[in-house]
Amino acid sequence: MTRARHVREIDDLDDRPLLEVEGLKTHFRTRNGVVRSVDGVSFDLERGRTLAIVGESGSGKTVLSRSIMGLLPPHNVVREGRVRFGDVDMTSASEADLRGLWGAQVSMVFQDPMTSLNPVVRVGRQITESLRYHLAMSRQDAKETAVSLLRSVGIPEPEHRMRWYPHQFSGGMCQRIVIAAAIACGPKLLLADEPTTGLDVTVSAQILDLINRLQQERYMSVILVTHDLGVVTGRSDEVIVMYAGQIVERAPTSVLFRDMRMPYTEALLKSAPRLSNPSHTRLHTIPGNPPNPADLPKGCRFAPRCPYVQQRCREEEPPLREADVPRHWYACWYPVGSPEGARALEENQAAGQPGAVGVV
Repeated sequence: MTRARHVREIDDLDDRPLLEVEGLKTHFRTRNGVVRSVDGVSFDLERGRTLAIVGESGSGKTVLSRSIMGLLPPHNVVREGRVRFGDVDMTSASEADLRGLWGAQVSMVFQDPMTSLNPVVRVGRQITESLRYHLAMSRQDAKETAVSLLRSVGIPEPEHRMRWYPHQFSGGMCQRIVIAAAIACGPKLLLADEPTTGLDVTVSAQILDLINRLQQERYMSVILVTHDLGVVTGRSDEVIVMYAGQIVERAPTSVLFRDMRMPYTEALLKSAPRLSNPSHTRLHTIPGNPPNPADLPKGCRFAPRCPYVQQRCREEEPPLREADVPRHWYACWYPVGSPEGARALEENQAAGQPGAVGVV
């Protein structure tokens, strides 16, 4: 399939979601057994919307984003389900077809900008290569476009710094260059995997604001992967909360923060530091550790760490079910804010059950 055909298929979309993920599983065969990193994830994303995927380290966020892109090791990987981008089934597409999509229609911003950029190639060339490959630009047109892109992401003196190498830039500047390279060909979908890793708070806010501005200007769909619920406020339309490879809650952003139902979501939010807290306020943590993806517990995977846990939670895995609000889904037998959840929490506190949110 040619690149031109890919572009035509995506541009001629009807009212269907731009991205549809159905029952996606990504398992790795290892010496210690099968690691179920992504275990039956389904969602859709409409054109021009921003979806945030949040969860602790090891919850499967990064593997999910790479699985959507098709960026997986060639061996010892079991991938099931379907990823549909427009009319293209990315799970069955050939490597040649995927190369036609990568950069042109779907792009990714990786966690560490210092390893995303080639250290021995000037940054200008790393942007112009995709322009010449996907858009067949001349050398001069590609150079002028690259300068414009660098200027749009806040790189000063872009004409001069086109000739710089990655090590000559700060971490924040490198991340801006990675974003410029990712949006160079005008992709319809941008996946940003922890785009502020290793950056200070001020630079992190600038990078997130930059992605938000570019998304609005270019009408891109964005998947923002992060471990911090705090960064998605005001920057996403919908939030997916992942735990141990599964979606445990999904809702519009405003609904999630107003009426969260999953105890794990509540624990994540309480773990976020707050500027309103007095100085030296002790931080809240979630006790215990996420389960080993090669040896997952029976029942609810959050049960060993949950303050609402009951015997049913240890024996039966709760399905995703819809709340009273449309597009709000959660997987819990004793949800936050419900009468049964309140009774379960009260019983556990009376029995000395440790809470999901401890203090250190």
